[in-house]
Amino acid sequence: MTEQDFRAAFVEELIKIAPDLEPDEIGDNDHIQDDLDLDSMDVLNLVAALHARFGLNIPEADYVRIATPALASAYLAAELAA
Repeated sequence: MTEQDFRAAFVEELIKIAPDLEPDEIGDNDHIQDDLDLDSMDVLNLVAALHARFGLNIPEADYVRIATPALASAYLAAELAA
């Protein structure tokens, strides 16, 4: 998968958590809490969804590394390549 594929997957899971968001309006640098208004429970649900989709454990210390679609796609690509 490319980083663009990971971005698309991240946004797909994000939309499942916050269906009021429009995928085409989510920018690469939109912060999931500050800009997209996810609360802490939404973030936990997103982490769980990413775990279910990719089989990747994302420790709480790494949440800042998935805070935007751009960060998340780079993180997922790096972690799943390791």
